[in-house]
Amino acid sequence: MKNGFTTGTCAQAATKGACLMLAGNRIVDKVEVKTPSGVKLILDLAYQQLGKNFAKCAVIKKSAEAPDVTNGAKIFARVRLSEQKGVRIKGSQGVGKITKPGLAVKVGEWAINPVPREMILQEASRFLHKHKGFEITISVPGGKELAKRTYNPKLGIVGGISIIGTTGIVEPKSLDAYRASLALELNVLIKARGAKRVVLVLGHVGEKYAKGALKLKSNSIIKIGDHVGFMLKECAGKGVKNILLIGHIGKLVKVANGQFNTHCGFGDNRVNSIARYAKLCGAREGAIEDILNQTTAEATIGILNKAGLMNVFKKIAQETAAKAGEFVNNKVKIDCILLSLEGKVLGSS
Repeated sequence: MKNGFTTGTCAQAATKGACLMLAGNRIVDKVEVKTPSGVKLILDLAYQQLGKNFAKCAVIKKSAEAPDVTNGAKIFARVRLSEQKGVRIKGSQGVGKITKPGLAVKVGEWAINPVPREMILQEASRFLHKHKGFEITISVPGGKELAKRTYNPKLGIVGGISIIGTTGIVEPKSLDAYRASLALELNVLIKARGAKRVVLVLGHVGEKYAKGALKLKSNSIIKIGDHVGFMLKECAGKGVKNILLIGHIGKLVKVANGQFNTHCGFGDNRVNSIARYAKLCGAREGAIEDILNQTTAEATIGILNKAGLMNVFKKIAQETAAKAGEFVNNKVKIDCILLSLEGKVLGSS
């Protein structure tokens, strides 16, 4: 199955295209970009404009065989020369704004996530030696309507879609194929390395922590996505003795509640669950009410920290490990590390 590329990669490529047009005073049809994951892509540009002190172009989002409501969306970047030093990045038509805490971007800012923002900045900075500064505006015509078909409204992102992507690449999620590849990866780890201890990370946040803080190599980590239960059984059936689960609080609190596929389609009681564990740890009614008013697990961190109740996360980590152990009849010793979006340890078993 073919991969696609993210809205973040589109914005990165459109920015580079507009900068090239400004620098060369000519229309550019294609650009090569290096995604955050290191993959190089050559992408077509569309709707190019070149004017006095500005250039604008778009990249059409392609999700290939992965289902995605943004497939075919036009991601524009307009680069304007500025007398203000450095690079300023903002959103416009069809790009959402953040109205609630708990996301990777602060309240009041455009929904352009940190990794895409960094890639846009890197591309533009290469051209700054010729100019004082750039103002870069990202827009997505029709983005406001597209956003209604996403989780953005529920998360408090209003007015459009998000410019996202931690790797720059969209991977297809065929269930059978994905699980088969996970099982194969486990086989290789066990047979090639004789591993009896396995590190399972649920996503990019866990993977980054495992590589950075724990100094683990890629070939000793398995990124399992939502398929916690499937991989626990695979490990138990193949003689693994120890498992370390690492992931974001929003995913692993579901496991603490006995949900072993963490996709939202199988349930989403993250905030209610954190409130319940907070109550068990002695939280007052005011703090519990504040937690229940949040829309993301991430947003509860500040509330619990302010209330002096960070031990709630240790309780959740312990319960996650216990429930995972019960799931495989305690044939495997399981530990757990809970992380924030920034990769900080909230609690561990």
